[in-house]
Amino acid sequence: MAADRLQFHEMGLEDRLLKALADLGWAQPTLIQEKAIPLALDGKDLLARARTGSGKTAAYGIPVIQRILTSKQTVRDQAVRALILVPTKELGHQVQTMIRQLIAYCARDVKVADISSKADLSAQRPILMEKPDIVVGTPSRVLAHLTAQNMTLSSSLETLVIDEADLLFSFGFESDLKSLLCHLPKIYQAFLMSATLNEDVQALKDLVLHNPVTLKLQGSQLPDGTQLQQYSIQCEEEDKFLLIYTLLKLGLVRGKTLIFVGSIDRCYRLKLFLEQFSIPACVLNSELPIQSRCHIITQFNQGFYDYIIATDEQTLADPTVTSQAKGKKRKNVGKGRGKDREYGVSRGVDFQNVANVINFDFPNTVDSYIHRVGRTARADNPGTALAFISHRERPLLAEIQDALTGDNESCALKPYAFKMEEIEGFRYRCRDAMRSVTKQAIKEARLKEIKQELLNSEKLKTYFEDNPRDLQLLRHDKDLHPAIIKPHLKNVPEYLIPAALKGVIRPVTGRKKHKPLRAPPLSVTKTKFKGHRKGANPLKNFRCATKKAKRGASQARKSS
Repeated sequence: MAADRLQFHEMGLEDRLLKALADLGWAQPTLIQEKAIPLALDGKDLLARARTGSGKTAAYGIPVIQRILTSKQTVRDQAVRALILVPTKELGHQVQTMIRQLIAYCARDVKVADISSKADLSAQRPILMEKPDIVVGTPSRVLAHLTAQNMTLSSSLETLVIDEADLLFSFGFESDLKSLLCHLPKIYQAFLMSATLNEDVQALKDLVLHNPVTLKLQGSQLPDGTQLQQYSIQCEEEDKFLLIYTLLKLGLVRGKTLIFVGSIDRCYRLKLFLEQFSIPACVLNSELPIQSRCHIITQFNQGFYDYIIATDEQTLADPTVTSQAKGKKRKNVGKGRGKDREYGVSRGVDFQNVANVINFDFPNTVDSYIHRVGRTARADNPGTALAFISHRERPLLAEIQDALTGDNESCALKPYAFKMEEIEGFRYRCRDAMRSVTKQAIKEARLKEIKQELLNSEKLKTYFEDNPRDLQLLRHDKDLHPAIIKPHLKNVPEYLIPAALKGVIRPVTGRKKHKPLRAPPLSVTKTKFKGHRKGANPLKNFRCATKKAKRGASQARKSS
């Protein structure tokens, strides 16, 4: 089958692009790349649905770069020729990184700029005044620059790309996008890339595309059971904490792991809970600065730490709220002041070599589940997904099961065969740790983390660009310690380990191994002790000295 597939060198790509692809280690294109790139190079508009992790970014990035290189052979004027719209800042940073890798050998001819960050418009103006060939940004950010006349697209734009198109409207960008389209020329090539084809994508198709070719690749939206193992386990609130503690502490979950929770408070509650057992993890949520969030993802990809606790806040994904809900939000405006509306971790971000995804809090929608679980089993790598299900979430589980098994029965979530009674001995430790994680401790942890990350983000902007090796000095999984840490919880005594695991798992203790007793070396007996002759036994001499002292004391009493 591999021999029949179209290869990169058969697509008419420039040698510089082919050399960059070789450096990335891409021997052959993925299915979406094989189908989309030739159509894009022929000038077709595309609506492509392919599962997450299938290589969609390169599927549009390669033809965009190829078209710019071709244009510059005849027109040398510098101008913005391609616009890539993304729903989140994290995805914008990732797309820019991928484009830079693809233009490694033609960086003088093709420039890329990511304007999705929250920097002042005036700070980004000089970058746009240089007219980079490719601009990456969120719709609101791009519109702000167009309104401020920091860039113009009406005469130069050749290609428009909308990545993760199924999320743009749900992130509240509908009005921004419609306003932005008024600044574009009448004729341009457009690509819509998405993991799902929902009503929002169909609406975007009508707005943006002209006679598109629709690619619906892979019947299932997630890999099948041979690549992605999906499990669910029924457990209530306390059991969730007990289970995550034992899975991580006993090493039953191995490899890099993403743990998804439903709110920022839950994020810090779980981090502080795991700290009680000396299990390091870093948090990722909308309150952290964008530079810190991207840095956390980069260091996680580089293997600095194994566990990320990430929020997948539904309020960010669903801005349509009732007037009553809006009234409640006004009362709590202080609590959500620091949230970033354009934050998204489960959406499109390329976490590398993730072995496991744990849904500590079950997602509210099928799309959210697909985007979360899609962080593992990417490309051809295997992965595991585990969902904790409470009794209230069983209807959601049934809905997701129906959606996943529509085309492929092997995509169903299987029951996780775990005997909770085997870990009952850990429950008292779990309760002990949960009592230490109070509301006040969570509040202090949030404040401490935000202050520290704000400080770090200022340094990241300048210092670490010039000193990449010093990135190792900045870690995001350090203990916060606003809760009281009880040292004994760090260890796992042997009597607590389930009988079925005793042959596999060693008890985790903080005690140092005692060396076996040996006869003292010969040189000890020859050591000079103060006040004793050479070779004397110090213990014997100590007894002799004591007798002499007693004798002297008795003689003194007699003489008196």
